[in-house]
Order: sequence, then C-alpha cells, then structure tokens
Amino acid sequence: MIHQFTKENIDTIGKVLGTKPKPLGNDVFRFEVKSEEEPRKLALEIHLGLDVNNEQMNMVSVYAYNTFLQLHNCTAFVASEMLQQVTFFGKSGEKTSGLIVEKTAGCSLYANVDHSILSGDFTQLPEDLMMCGIALSLTESMDDDFTF
Repeated sequence: MIHQFTKENIDTIGKVLGTKPKPLGNDVFRFEVKSEEEPRKLALEIHLGLDVNNEQMNMVSVYAYNTFLQLHNCTAFVASEMLQQVTFFGKSGEKTSGLIVEKTAGCSLYANVDHSILSGDFTQLPEDLMMCGIALSLTESMDDDFTF
C-alpha cells in the first residue's frame, strides 16, 4: 500500500525537523536539516508517487557528509515532536525497514528487520539488535489498514 502524502504530512515533517520543506517540482520535497550544537547537516528528500514498472512508489533519500541512503516503498511514517525525529517505514512481507531522521541532523537506517524482532521482547535480544527493536517498535501498532 502506497501512502498518499498530504500537504499536512509534509508540513508536520518540516515542523518536527525544524525546517521548511522546499518543493522541487510537483512530487519532490527537500528538507535541509542542520544541528545547532554540532557541525552536522543533511538533506532529506521525499519523492512522491514514482512510477516504477507501472506501480506507484514513494522514496525517501538522505544526503549527508560521505553518506547517501534511500528507503524505497515508504508505506508509513511517524513524526515525533517528543523524540524530535521522523521515522519512515517500508514493509515487504515479514520484513520492515526504517529510516530515522533527527532534528539534530542525525540519521539511522535499519533494513530488512524480521517481524519477530519487532514483535518479541526486545530485552531478550542481543545488545546489537535491541536498539533496532526499540527504534522500529512503532510499527507494532500499524497494520495493513494503517492510515495517517
């Protein structure tokens, strides 16, 4: 299921990240995020409704110093003012990927995480997997009928 981003979604993402979206045409929005405390910055681009093999797909890209990340098939996102971050999700079968962009220009990617890691007791996971389980646990409340 492709998420149909709205103007309100784009504005909410900008508000949480402390920046205003810049439209690049009709279907791409760019957010430039800078840390006030550290010399970090990144650019987040949301590509809406890309036509890939006659199917619509959303893609989220992050450009940072020596880093380029892409999340294909973005099906959901959670913008958290409390955490000061936006988490974008892509699901494929029993696997979930998450791209987290922070207001302080930090970024994390968790790719192809099995559903059992997200639905189990994260305190029983090895330390290296525990953080992933916590970071992507937001998906537990999302089902196939999830809407924004």
